[in-house]
Amino acid sequence: MSRLAICPGSFDPVTYGHLDIIQRGARIFDHVVVAVFNNQGKHPLFSVEERVYLLEESTKDIPNVTVDSCEGLLIDYAKEKNANAILRGLRAVSDFEYEMQITSMNRKLDEHIETFFMMTNNQYSFLSSSIVKEVAKYKANVSDLVPQVVEQELQKKYKLLG
Repeated sequence: MSRLAICPGSFDPVTYGHLDIIQRGARIFDHVVVAVFNNQGKHPLFSVEERVYLLEESTKDIPNVTVDSCEGLLIDYAKEKNANAILRGLRAVSDFEYEMQITSMNRKLDEHIETFFMMTNNQYSFLSSSIVKEVAKYKANVSDLVPQVVEQELQKKYKLLG
């Protein structure tokens, strides 16, 4: 049986912290589906289609990773894909409390799909998409925080938003 993990998130935009988790997960699981969710509570800078494109470009050299988008409950999406696992990254203790609630609910909805938490590499523990957007908005260098394609798209977005 193939070990398939879903790595969910809003990825607005994808950062090196996200890619750290995706790459390491790809070494553990046979296949990783990076699932872009449209979180209604957030106001994304990039459309779902743009985020999928940026992730596809950023993960194109990882053969066992595919990118998809979805709406609805993560656990329903995981069942639809016949996933064995959900892969989540943790930056700090503050992430754990939130993630624990989601994991507990997912377990209640389907006890056969396990959630795996992976600590982000220390060099990315401070990094979030929100911080990247804030810094990029003021034209600061984000080249060591995001892939080049993301940096270019951030520059275009903020140029258009003026």
